[in-house]
Amino acid sequence: MHRRLATGLAASALAVTTVVATAATADAAPADKPQVLASWTQTSASSYNAWTAARANRSAWAAYGFDWSTDYCSTSPDNPFGFPFSTSCARHDFGYRNYKAAGSFSANKSRLDSAFHEDLKRVCARYGGATKSACDSTAWTYYQAVKVFG
Repeated sequence: MHRRLATGLAASALAVTTVVATAATADAAPADKPQVLASWTQTSASSYNAWTAARANRSAWAAYGFDWSTDYCSTSPDNPFGFPFSTSCARHDFGYRNYKAAGSFSANKSRLDSAFHEDLKRVCARYGGATKSACDSTAWTYYQAVKVFG
């Protein structure tokens, strides 16, 4: 548990450092927008943490013109059965909206959907036993829905 917390804190600190360092040059270098977008839409926990840090400080990224809007989990519950999926849905929306705007959605959709599933599985990892199984099943259902209908 302590190792997980330390790892999470280290990843968060790295994400904040990345945000601050990149934000300092954001006005001068929006040409790296595709790289920033790609770094925030990977399947890893560090990608998720970097995106959540940036989302908390959106004004630092204003020069990039990212679309931060979200309807969370669309017509599905944002927190089904009490499982907090809304932030995972928001990151998924971020990827979809920004790759569509960049004209490269179809080349990235599969990875965005996989990142969504990994985010949901990280939510479910907080639980144990039957609750974790129920969460994992719900996460799988949400993933299949975006894979087919997203």
